[in-house]
Amino acid sequence: MSVVVVKDLKKTFVKGFWRKRSVALRGASFAVEPGEIFGFLGPNGAGKTTTLKILMGLIKADGGEALMFGKPCGDPSTRRRVGYLPESPYFYDHLTANELLDMMGALYGIDAATRRARGRVLLERVGIAHAAKRPLRSYSKGMLQRAGLAQALIAEPELVVLDEPMSGLDPIGRREVRDMLADLRTKGTTVLVCTHVLADAVTLCDRVGIVVGGIVRDQGLLSELLSPQILRVDVLIRATDEQRAGLQNRFDDVEFRSTAEGTLASLPSKEPVNGFLAACIGEGSEVLQVTPHKETLESLFIRQAQEGGNS
Repeated sequence: MSVVVVKDLKKTFVKGFWRKRSVALRGASFAVEPGEIFGFLGPNGAGKTTTLKILMGLIKADGGEALMFGKPCGDPSTRRRVGYLPESPYFYDHLTANELLDMMGALYGIDAATRRARGRVLLERVGIAHAAKRPLRSYSKGMLQRAGLAQALIAEPELVVLDEPMSGLDPIGRREVRDMLADLRTKGTTVLVCTHVLADAVTLCDRVGIVVGGIVRDQGLLSELLSPQILRVDVLIRATDEQRAGLQNRFDDVEFRSTAEGTLASLPSKEPVNGFLAACIGEGSEVLQVTPHKETLESLFIRQAQEGGNS
C-alpha cells in the first residue's frame, strides 16, 4: 500500500476585496511508496506547498482525494506517524532548542525521559547541540532550519514531509541533511521532500514528481523520465591554430572554444563522433577527452516548466 496517495487534487484561493481567484492545483495526482525518498519538484507557484499543506491538514482541498497510510489526510490516527517541516517554520523564539523538542515530543505523547533522550541525540545529529540551551531568537536561519529538522524527527515518524529542507543551509549543512535523509531511508522511513535544489534531488531521490501549473506532469524513476538520447558530445583536443582551423573548415556544425586545457569541440547529436575523432587524428591533433551529454534533471525540469507554460 502506498504511504501517500494524491488523486485529482484541486485547490483555488480567493483573495482580496474583489475576490480574485487564483488556481493553485488543477488535478494533481501522485503516489509515494513505502521506504522511498520522493522528490516533489516544480517552479515557484506550481502548487507544491499547497499540496503539502493539504496533506498536513492545514488547508482543505476543493476537490480530489489525499490519503496517508490509506486514510484521509485529516484522520487524527495518521498524525502520530508523520513528521513535518514547513518551508518557513516559526517557533516560539523564547524557547531553547531543548524546550522546543520537549514540547513537540509531549504533543506526540512521548514520555519525558524518552523525549529528552531523543532530543539530545537529534540536536547532536543536526549539529546544534552546542546551542541547545540558547533561545531560538538568537539562532541564524540555518540553525532554525536544523532545529526544525530535529522537531520533525522527534517522534521517529514513519513518514517525514519536508518543504525545502535545504533552505538557509550552508554546503556543510546541506551535506549533513542529505546524509540524514539517506540514513532515514536505510531505516525504512518514507520521505516526501519538496526542493528546488535539483542536484540534491538527483543525489537523494528514488523517484520524483514534477508539478507545473498545478498538475503533476511527470513522475517516476529518474532513469525512466530522463531521455536516453545523447544530446551532444564534447571532445577536448590539443591542437595548433592551423589544425583547429582545418577542423573548423570541415565541420560547420561543431562549436569550438578555447579552454585552459585545450580546445573544446561540442558536437551536436547528429554529428558522427567517430568521423570527427578520425579527422582530429588525421590533422595531427591529440584527443584528450570525450564526454557525451544526456538529458539532466535540470533540463527535464525546464522542459516540463516550458511545456506547462504553453499549455
